[in-house]
Amino acid sequence: MSRHALLQQTMGLGPSWQPRGDWFAQHPAMLARAEQMAKPAPAPLAPSPSMPPEPPAIPSAQPMPETAATAPAHPPVSISPIPLQDWNALEQTVAACQNCRLCQTRTRTAFGRGNPKARWLLIGEAPGENEDKQGLPFVGRAGQLLDNMLAASGLDRDRDVYIANVIKCRPPGNRNPAADEIAACHGYLLQQIAHIQPTLILALGRFAAQTLLETERPIGQLRGKVHRYQDIPLIVSYHPAYLLRNQPDKAKAWQDMLLAQRAFRQHA
Repeated sequence: MSRHALLQQTMGLGPSWQPRGDWFAQHPAMLARAEQMAKPAPAPLAPSPSMPPEPPAIPSAQPMPETAATAPAHPPVSISPIPLQDWNALEQTVAACQNCRLCQTRTRTAFGRGNPKARWLLIGEAPGENEDKQGLPFVGRAGQLLDNMLAASGLDRDRDVYIANVIKCRPPGNRNPAADEIAACHGYLLQQIAHIQPTLILALGRFAAQTLLETERPIGQLRGKVHRYQDIPLIVSYHPAYLLRNQPDKAKAWQDMLLAQRAFRQHA
């Protein structure tokens, strides 16, 4: 809560004491007072050529906002939050978004897929080529691998989970998302989380984990632990696209899924 100094504008004196009649008319103090009041006001002095001009007044310092010292380092670029919208309006806002340069190269935005009332929320990084064409996250080979992992865990992708991305537009050439692009989409992701109110969040990939946890630590140091995001248990795992290129790490991703199941049971 900001603090504002209260300005005292009503400081004054009570009524002056007045003599009765002309009892004190010849009192020296009264004569001096009348003489002083009869004198004309002195004219302002002209500035001397050798005298430097008077410096301008320094404005009083404004109080520093309370959030300035504690503002998070992530995401690096901040934007004004938009009011919480209903689900359909939010999806339409994302589809028409022009908050960053990706709107110039995208085909379609990838808002999300699954059950908006699911208790599991999976958050990836950014749409790829197939996602850009279909307007849905995780529909390519990485999506097929994720569907297989969910099925092996006893989860239905359309009923038990909701899948979203940190950013909703494909970066050209599937490059890594830029800091300002992540920041431009961050408000949309926060609104999705507010609507879904998941019991567990599974962050898939480095950018998803670092954005949500506001850290620059590598994914290898973030795995294997139960983190908290807005008091929601959060598990970090590898992105399925990474697993397609690094087959041995699939075993580690399965361990992450088992950890997520244990955390979910503890908080269900």
